[in-house]
Amino acid sequence: MSTTALLLVLAAAVCHASWNVVAHGVSRIGTPFLWWGAVASAVLWLPVVPFTGGWGGSLVGLAVGATASGVLHVVYMTVLQRGYAVGSLSTVYATARGTGPAVSAALAVALLGERLSPLAVVGIAVVVVGVVATGLVDRAGAAARPAATAPGEPRRRGLDPSIAWGLLTGLAIASYTIWDAHAIRTWQLSPVSFMVGVTLVEVVFYSATLGRRRRELLAVVRAHGAKVLAFGVLSPLSYILVLVAIQSAPVALVAPARETSVVMVAVFGALVLREGSLRGRLVTSGVVLGGIALLAL
Repeated sequence: MSTTALLLVLAAAVCHASWNVVAHGVSRIGTPFLWWGAVASAVLWLPVVPFTGGWGGSLVGLAVGATASGVLHVVYMTVLQRGYAVGSLSTVYATARGTGPAVSAALAVALLGERLSPLAVVGIAVVVVGVVATGLVDRAGAAARPAATAPGEPRRRGLDPSIAWGLLTGLAIASYTIWDAHAIRTWQLSPVSFMVGVTLVEVVFYSATLGRRRRELLAVVRAHGAKVLAFGVLSPLSYILVLVAIQSAPVALVAPARETSVVMVAVFGALVLREGSLRGRLVTSGVVLGGIALLAL
């Protein structure tokens, strides 16, 4: 991967980690916050379109690509928010970001015809192992919460909801990553206009699912206006940078390289939210960085 593409992806990781921290803080609000986030994203980025390639090569391609991507992003955001509401930030985030690049790389080879060197395959594997370890390091030796059982019945272990929702989020990440790469490359679309199209589709979907919660919108923006603005800037920016990178670099390499964001979120979770061992997370985060170094060779 070129130095330019790597720098774009690293910058995207900083933005991505930042908005995930913001989203975790308001995860229990759900759809009203997501609606405001999508509206803020569209309003803030629409004026940038004329200065970043306009609407791109094909309006039909933009409409088809953005609509399909918008649906996939709605699924992703809904699953992610649910995971944050019932699980720990670091475990949900790390499990999702470990599953996503592994599946994305496999699909990029199978569906997009990308080819990977043996060193790149090793780098992807190291990143995925490090990311998953970051999410699971605090579970070593800890028992999962047992399900209710009758007296005398053996206690059964259940799957940590943080991991379950993280895996589902990872599959959603892989789905929109592969589709978006296909759309951007096939129709020669501008990343900014594509992202604006996606956010407009999200606004429509969230509006349709608000129901009675519409009455909460004013209270949400009054209480969390700054977070809405941060989300509106950082969430699209993080993905716009990724879309620019995949115009010149293989998706199979870009997707794992994004996972430097896991290092930032894991350390934040340990330092600020007091989630688990800082030392263990630093060790596993170092593994992630080692894998990304291999991808950069």
